[in-house]
This record gives sequence, structure tokens and C-alpha cells, in this order.
Amino acid sequence: MPLLPRLSTTSLRACHAAAQAPAGKAEGDLGDLPEWDLTDLYAAMDAPELTRDIEQSSSGCTEFEKRWKGDLETAAKSGGENGLGTALRQYEALEEILGRIVSFAGLTYFSNTGDPARAKFFGDIQSKITDISSHLLFFALEINRIDDKIVDAAIENDQATAHYKPWLVDLRKDKPYQLEDRIEKLFHEKSVTGHGAWNRLFDETMAALRFDIDGEEMTLEPTLNKLQSADGDERRSAAEALTRTFGENIRTFTLITNTLAKDKEISDRWRGFDDIADSRHLANRVEREVVDALSDAVSEAYPRLSHRYYLMKAKWLGMDQMDYWDRNAPLPETPQTLISWETARETVLSAYGDFDPQMADIAGRFFDRNWIDAPVRAGKAPGAFSHPTVPSAHPYVLLNYLGKPRDVMTLAHELGHGVHQVLAGEQGALMAPTPLTLAETASVFGEMLTFRALLDRTTDPKERKAMLAQKVEDMINTVVRQIAFYQFERKVHTARREGELTSEKIGELWISIQKESLGPAIRISSGYDTFWAYIPHFIHSPFYVYAYAFGDCLVNSLYAVYQNAEEGFQERYFDMLRAGGTKHHSELLAPFNLDASDPSFWSRGLSMIEGLIDELEALDA
Repeated sequence: MPLLPRLSTTSLRACHAAAQAPAGKAEGDLGDLPEWDLTDLYAAMDAPELTRDIEQSSSGCTEFEKRWKGDLETAAKSGGENGLGTALRQYEALEEILGRIVSFAGLTYFSNTGDPARAKFFGDIQSKITDISSHLLFFALEINRIDDKIVDAAIENDQATAHYKPWLVDLRKDKPYQLEDRIEKLFHEKSVTGHGAWNRLFDETMAALRFDIDGEEMTLEPTLNKLQSADGDERRSAAEALTRTFGENIRTFTLITNTLAKDKEISDRWRGFDDIADSRHLANRVEREVVDALSDAVSEAYPRLSHRYYLMKAKWLGMDQMDYWDRNAPLPETPQTLISWETARETVLSAYGDFDPQMADIAGRFFDRNWIDAPVRAGKAPGAFSHPTVPSAHPYVLLNYLGKPRDVMTLAHELGHGVHQVLAGEQGALMAPTPLTLAETASVFGEMLTFRALLDRTTDPKERKAMLAQKVEDMINTVVRQIAFYQFERKVHTARREGELTSEKIGELWISIQKESLGPAIRISSGYDTFWAYIPHFIHSPFYVYAYAFGDCLVNSLYAVYQNAEEGFQERYFDMLRAGGTKHHSELLAPFNLDASDPSFWSRGLSMIEGLIDELEALDA
């Protein structure tokens, strides 16, 4: 676990599954798809400003270490110009510049992971930043060796230190798990050749994969997109192509998975974590009991949610049982017309504006100022994300826009992240980052606003059924699938502690969880046992996935409060987003009379999904 809560390139990874079209001009009449302009960070990989910032951050971090190392307890006691608050301000300024550099490198790389020059640039920057930031490593470690009473007194008596109270409180939660300084430095410096290198191998291997469908070679996302085709033969062909290519490369993905699981086990063992997911829970500032309650509630709801819905869907498609490649097939009632970029823009901004004009205004900046990269290019990172960069700049959103209704929901999702990140930026580089569990709140809320706005405009019963079905599927993918992914990861990491896992063993664990979560309406046939290999979260952020289910269930409860609120909800909602990482989930939810530690909280969130399935069943009667 990183004891320094710094901005990291892991936050650049795929956040929300999106579809991709073949490289080049977008399919259909989608209009001009925007590409982002990174010059607000740096003009180019060889920009003199970038060289200057690297040099200045290097000397600044070295000077910072010389000035403050070994003197932080004295600073905490003294206050004023030589106090801990001054050190914290300087530290935050250095984190800001390092975050800007690594954000630019990451965004440049993920724009085209297949470009050797970009890959080299990204790797070189990672190495430089790792070396430079090693001079900052002492700071958090030394603060956590200061007696708590001294830190508390500094917070109480020194205004500059008091500003950083939330960050200091969070930092001290890491205290039981930090190691001796030289070991921490070793972990830090070896991250580039350790898990960072295996992450990069996964990214570049996945970007290079090609899938042959009837003689046409495609990259991953266009192939996955065909699983949403209205043509059953096309879906089957895509599944067969995925199976072939994953199978041909499964040894590589098995090695990556084994290595990273062992790497995590070593780190967890040295730090003293009891459970395989405890380091993620700590980073998310959420209690294990809360996550266990969520996981248990979702598992118990499988029969009422995914099992029930897929049985209904099989009937709608005229099947007794669907093959796994039919799971995301459109219903016969689903409109097949592609949605233009301008229509998608208007749809999301209108839904945001109906909630609050401020939300639409912030989201509008992403379109107006080229903060979005929407089209597909060869080598571009799959999926979608919103990366916050640093408070002195602004977030950037990556999409792979195809014009499907799900792509509009993905746009709403990522812009929700973007609005959240803009508002939280007021907290500064140290306190703006939000734990993953709460980071999904605004994104899922943005999706819900967009869905409800579209549903309210829909009067045709067939279109309404298609919309409801798609929303239910998205919620099942966000809640049921992600908890199933979390349970799969738990099985993999637990089994890895007993020895290296074969591809076949990982596949068996995957299939066992898939059968349990999907239910009897889905036929799990040969080849699906390799589909664990392409999920990036397993590689980049172990146990990340439960944050999606956490956010979805939380938003379901939050949206119910919004529907019943007479006034003042929007103000409380924006206050929650502005808080960034300064408050625990219990503090953020208290103004809405919500409590995630209450097991019934999750049941209420899941009941909204069940209610939508009830509505679908009524429409079908």
C-alpha cells in the first residue's frame, strides 16, 4: 500500500467498460468526435516547461528532505514559520508538480500505448518520478512516528497545520502498517521494476492482441462490442475469436496474475495485514465489516436480481437458455439507430442541468475546452476513465464512443467523475483525492440522472421496456458482476498463497463464481474460462471492483432521498462532492440520514434494482 497518498497513474486505468469502433472515422453518422488537448499540462513530450519542472521538482524534493528530515517533531512543537504546517504546504506543492508530470506522461501514453516513443517516455517518466519522490518518502513515515498528542496539539494550536487535519488523521490510520524507512524506500524504488512493470506488460500485451472475426482482425474493444450485436451469429463469432486469442496468450496473463498476487502477498505480509483485501479497505477508508455486509447482501440477492432477470431475458429472446455471449444482447425492441456525439452531449448536459445548472456548467467545460478524447485510435487504451490530474489543472476524460445507448451512459458516468474531481480540487493536491468507494458516487449518480431523464421522455411501451432492460443490465453489471469479480479475486489471492496457480485452476475459480452469480439461464460453455484475463482492474488495482457496487447501491439510496427531498438536496450533494477526501463515508452520508454500516442500507439499495425488474415484468404481462 502506498503510505504517501500521492496522485498515481493507477487512477488512469479503465474505469467503466465502454465500446470501441474500428480505428479511423467513427461508424455511422456520429459527427466529429473530440480529441483532448493536453497543452494545459504540457505542450509536448519535449516541452521545455516539462524539462524545467522535472529539474525543479528534483532539486526541490532534495532540498525538502535536507530541510525537514529529522526535524518534524520539533516543527510540530514550534508552529509558525518553522512549523509542521509550513512543511505540509511545501510538501503539497511538490506533490502538485509531480502529479502534473506523471499525469501528462500517463495520458500521453494511454492515448496510444502502441507507440514505442510514448511507451519509452512513460517508462522514463515513471522511473524519474520514482527516484525524485524517494526524497519525500520520509515525510509521512516520520510524521507517523511523532507522538499523537504532539500532532493533536499542533493541529489545535497552529492554523497552518490545522488546515491539513483530515490528511493527518487519514495518514495516522496507516501507522500500524508502515515499515522502517529503508524498507519503505526499497519498496518504493522497486515498484518500477516490480508491479509497475507487470502492469505495463499487461497494458501493452492487451493493446497488441488481435481477434480474427471472419477474416477481419480487430482489437479488443471492437470485438467485445460485437457481444452487444443484434445478430446472434455475430455474437457467437466474437466470443469464439475472444476465446481463441485469450487462449493463445493465457500463459502470459497467468504469469502476470501469479506474479502480482505474490507481490501483493509479500507486501501484505511485511505490513501485517490480516485479510487479503485489508490494504484496499484501508486505502478506501472503509471498514472490512461494511464491505463484507455489501458482498453478503449482493450474493444473497443473486436469485432475485441476475438469476431472475436473465430468465426473463432468455424468454424475450426466444431461448430456454442463453449462451454466455448472449448476456448483453439487445432486446428485439431496442432501437438500433446510432446516437450522434452532439445528441449524446445534449442528453447528458440536459439531464445534469435539470438537476442543477451548476452541474451542467462544469460538465460543459469538458466539451467546450477539449478535455475529452472520444474516438478510437490504434493502440488507444480500452474502456473509459476520468483522470483528475492536479488541482491547478483539470480532469481529462477518455472514452471510446460508438454511438450506442450504453456509450451515452458511459459519457454520463465519466462526466460525473469529472464534476466531482473539479469540485474536490478545491481541497488541494493532498486532500482532493477521494477513496474509490466514494469516487463512484458522482459517476453513478450522473448515470442515474441521465437514465431517469430519458425514461421520463419515453412514452412508447416498447422503447420503455428496452430502456428499463438496459438499465437493469447495467446495474447488474455494476453490482452483481463486480461483487462476483471481488469474490473471484478473493479466491485467486487466497489460493495463490498456497502456491502458483495454473491457467486451468484460475479458469475453474472464474467459472465457479460466474455460474453462481449469473444463474441457470446462462449456459457457460467451453472457452469462457479464459475471460478473466482481460479485466484490467484485477491487474492494476486488486479488489478495486467492489467500489462500483458500493457506489451503485449508495446512489440508489441517495437518489431515493433526492426524489423525496423538498429542497436543499442539491446543496448538500455539492457539499459532499467538494469535500473530496476530507471526510469519512459516515460523515458524508449523515446529512442524508444514510448509514453504510447498517446492513439494511445495502438491502435498500438493491431493492431499487429489484423494483425495476418488477416494472419490466409488469410491462411483459
